Amino acid sequence: MTVQAQVTIEASKQAVWAAISDIENAAQRISGIESVEILEKPSAGLVGLKWKEARTFLGKTATEVMWITDCVENEYYKTRAESHGSIYICKLSVTEADGHSTLTMTHECKAVSFMAKLMAGPMALLFNGTFRKMLTKDLNDIKSAVEAAG
Repeated sequence: MTVQAQVTIEASKQAVWAAISDIENAAQRISGIESVEILEKPSAGLVGLKWKEARTFLGKTATEVMWITDCVENEYYKTRAESHGSIYICKLSVTEADGHSTLTMTHECKAVSFMAKLMAGPMALLFNGTFRKMLTKDLNDIKSAVEAAG
């Protein structure tokens, strides 16, 4: 299952990047995130940054360990999490044109265990819209924070 959402932000690419790459303070910008605990911090750059994130999902708190696997500064980064027999890959990318930026979030779920593969079809039908709404809400929260910072 792959879900994508995007938002236009009236700010420079660098301003958007500064917000999305500040993982440690994400809970201050994204209302769905309850807390972030940094577990491993690389000596330089974002690749290797690992954290535990607690967020509200379907009215309950869900906690996942995530880490950055790939990054091109001021363009995109990819995160990975492994849970419930699946691998979750999320990509945040930012582009700039005509004085504004476009922030895109793509979330992909790859079932790896037998049970996860068995449930993949029904889960996609049930949660595709829910994931899209969550991604859109996260992006709009980032947009509000970046635009408010000026």
